[in-house]
Amino acid sequence: MTTPSFNPPVRTLMGPGPSDVHPRILEALSRPTIGHLDPVFVDMMEQTKGLLQYVFQTENPLTMPVSAPGSAGMETCFVNLVEPGDKVIVCQNGVFGGRMKENVERCGGVPVMVEDEWGKSVDLGKVEAALETNSDAKILAFVHAETSTGARSDAKELVELAHRHDCLTIVDAVTSLGGSELKVDDWGIDTIYSGTQKCLSCTPGIAPISFNERALDKVRNRQSKVQSWFLDLNLVMGYWGSGQKRAYHHTAPVNALYGLHESLCILQAEGIESAWQRHNKMHTALKAGLEAMGLSFIVDESHRLPQLNAVSIPEGVDDAMVRSRLLNEYNLEIGAGLGALAGKVWRIGLMGHSARAENILLCMGALEAVLSEMNAPINTGVALAAMQQVLSSEK
Repeated sequence: MTTPSFNPPVRTLMGPGPSDVHPRILEALSRPTIGHLDPVFVDMMEQTKGLLQYVFQTENPLTMPVSAPGSAGMETCFVNLVEPGDKVIVCQNGVFGGRMKENVERCGGVPVMVEDEWGKSVDLGKVEAALETNSDAKILAFVHAETSTGARSDAKELVELAHRHDCLTIVDAVTSLGGSELKVDDWGIDTIYSGTQKCLSCTPGIAPISFNERALDKVRNRQSKVQSWFLDLNLVMGYWGSGQKRAYHHTAPVNALYGLHESLCILQAEGIESAWQRHNKMHTALKAGLEAMGLSFIVDESHRLPQLNAVSIPEGVDDAMVRSRLLNEYNLEIGAGLGALAGKVWRIGLMGHSARAENILLCMGALEAVLSEMNAPINTGVALAAMQQVLSSEK
């Protein structure tokens, strides 16, 4: 008996990632595979770097995709910048700040934690106090858009604080890149990493990163070897560096990079600021529907992400049952809460190609139907009109 081919169901992805993949990207993935040192592929690599510079809003020459998921982008930043004994201020207001701490420790660094309540933004006052108390700190690390809670922190102000205390910055932009305002050069961000599966609407498995010259000085002048051979930028840049002559480092995921290139072309054609505005409008419409239904967010509006909506689960509602019914009856995926928020919130993603009117209308209709059948304490028959009012507006 032979094993049949795998044919996944068609889902609408409105969780914390991956997001819906644009059909153009799926088509790009199916194009003929060529060698990773083929001159034609090298030309595409250069284009991809330029497109990533546009999306990151940077002119950093070292802007490239790491051949692995966003977590490897995170590790690339830490293993290249953190040496044994280095003190690193790490901000944690959700799950992913904790992963930063783990990276610091594995590099032999000393993490100094600045902790905030989950659902809150990073407290600038606490960070400043930590920097003043730890004048020997080398790096400030924080999450711009915390995927576990939907909270956005003030990256520009945090970077200014770090530089005032002579610290480099490592910024997690996995959920923000392409969906929220992000200006690497204007804000002075030293190192940043992201992933392709969220607001870039691409498949998982690639991690865009960018390092400025200040950060690269640290990499070049390390006292010890980078602990990871695969992620050592001194070696990787032999393959991803400028010019046509490339040194073999690893076999790049050729077809996955076709998909990334296509996703960046789509984003460039839309315009990065237009993409930010689209995500915000879809969030505003979803918010109108949720609030009309009687549901609420856990994050204050002033620092709420448009692309990741953490919604409080109504009293007495079975979290897992709702998500299971949405998946099985409507082919709709929304996310569960993580860590301290498990069972308390749903995470509804509006990322990239998922941030469309038809998606939020499907989501709200399905959610209302399921909750109504479960006799949840919600208002019925009002969400659609509230959403349509936003969607029909010009802004």
